[in-house]
Amino acid sequence: MRTLEPHELDASNDLELARSQVAACCAPAVTATRSEVLAFIDAHDDALVRTCVPGHLTGSAFVYDASGDRFVMLHHTKLRKWLQPGGHADGDANLAAVALREAVEETGIIGLHVTVPAIDIDIHVVAPPSEHPHRHLDLRFLVLAPPDAAMQGNHESTALRWCGVEDLDALDVDESIHRLVAAGRAAAIRAAAGT
Repeated sequence: MRTLEPHELDASNDLELARSQVAACCAPAVTATRSEVLAFIDAHDDALVRTCVPGHLTGSAFVYDASGDRFVMLHHTKLRKWLQPGGHADGDANLAAVALREAVEETGIIGLHVTVPAIDIDIHVVAPPSEHPHRHLDLRFLVLAPPDAAMQGNHESTALRWCGVEDLDALDVDESIHRLVAAGRAAAIRAAAGT
């Protein structure tokens, strides 16, 4: 695991960059999902934009504060469920930068840092109001918060909070969130150890 430098966060429209970031995610739990996302990218040269009707690439952030063994969850305004920060690529193939940008916008935390490779991949169907159901092919990254970081939400969530593992059942999250939290906490330990 390593933290990306500022020059590595530049936007790109080169779909090959997204493909390489997906391919680099080697978490055993997502081997089949990784293959499915890579096949989707190969079949859709418009996978980075929302107009790709079957689905599109997104970037998410597991925002973690090691000083308190806590992570950010937000109650999504449109989807009406507890999720990690994240959002659409909107043409940017640098999905790590997408995840970081979304984390900053949705949490207001100053001093966040994104690490690579990605820690998880998920494919899920979303059905926001006034949109047809479609798939999000989501590449998820560990984003490290400074100790005791303060949050400031935006219009994309109705609630924003720091959570521990013990809070997940009360939030009624799905299996993919449990998997993300386990992967994120393990990655944070590796990042702290420099491995």
